[in-house]
Amino acid sequence: MQNGDGRMKILILSCNTGEGHNSAGWAVKEYLELQGHQVVMEDMMLLKGARTSKAVGGAYVGIVKHFPLLFGLGYRLGGWVSSDKRKSPVYYACSLLAGTLKGYLEQKRFDAVVTPHLYPAETLTAMKKKGWLKIPVVAIGTDYTCIPFTEETKVDYYFIPHEELATEFIKRGIPAEKLVPTGIPVSERFLKLPEKREARRQLGIPADKSCILMMTGSMGYGRVESMTAKLVEQTGEDTHLYILGGTNEELKKTLRDRYANTERVHVLDFTTEAHLYMAAADILFTKPGGMTSTEAVAAKAALVHTKPIPGCEDRNVAFFTQHGMSVSGDTEDAVIQNGLKLLRDPEAQAEMRKCQEKYGKPYAADAVCEFICGQKEAAEKQEE
Repeated sequence: MQNGDGRMKILILSCNTGEGHNSAGWAVKEYLELQGHQVVMEDMMLLKGARTSKAVGGAYVGIVKHFPLLFGLGYRLGGWVSSDKRKSPVYYACSLLAGTLKGYLEQKRFDAVVTPHLYPAETLTAMKKKGWLKIPVVAIGTDYTCIPFTEETKVDYYFIPHEELATEFIKRGIPAEKLVPTGIPVSERFLKLPEKREARRQLGIPADKSCILMMTGSMGYGRVESMTAKLVEQTGEDTHLYILGGTNEELKKTLRDRYANTERVHVLDFTTEAHLYMAAADILFTKPGGMTSTEAVAAKAALVHTKPIPGCEDRNVAFFTQHGMSVSGDTEDAVIQNGLKLLRDPEAQAEMRKCQEKYGKPYAADAVCEFICGQKEAAEKQEE
């Protein structure tokens, strides 16, 4: 319920299937709270209990990590069968939470709902269909494509990563007037980074060495062992490799055991200081998640995209490479060669940063929040 001084009470509804969606939600929460609004962020599945949240998140991560080709096939099948003319099994599964979410919203009395995840968007759509939802709902796209089943959702606005993607969303059945090309929201800490030398001082990284950063996502996905071996082999003692292994304990142990006697390979636990590592690195190898890629552009990182999870990450790579914001390759060896070439070419890095400045939208969180608040003000003026 809106306060008398114009402040709003907003729910950000996400889902525990990887950190990218959550990071977008936290970025919006961070900015809204700086403006004095009251914000609650929830994992929708937790409304059904911790066991449900863990089961949904675990199933998603397990399929992505261990059966990526199956995940890719499911993604393609979803793209073929999804339509704005009918509802999918995904919609019907998510609609089972409609009653639980209705009770929660009635109790908490929010002014608006923001969701950076498909599943809550599906549940909220089911509620709208039943007439259970009267407050505005907005969705945030966290990949550089219109993911399957987006078109069967019905929310008030869709914040998309870039205006060039509007045609794709429209073709999939999303009304043009509901599309707002804000970009993907990132935390302010990626916009206020220290200089490279200072970032290295804070992290204890040698100032006189080349620094390669490898990020694997929160789940530690990809051919990290193979890429690490090749990077160690193809670089000298003056190049240090820092690997952010996320929550993949098995991967981190394997790498630590293998490089126990190699001082220039550093395997790090899950960290909240990824922004500092981006600032400290000379070059960043990362899986092409939409969120991490957007954060890297905000940090002006020399960006190399590694093997994507089949599906939306393929589209992320395509968007970034076509716009000069990253380099990649069709094979692991090509990725490494293109990355090391970029590492040794300051002019190419400078050109990439120009492209990142041209096509990136680092202040998306501001734009999302200003739009939400502006819609509220416009609605109030109409009521007067």
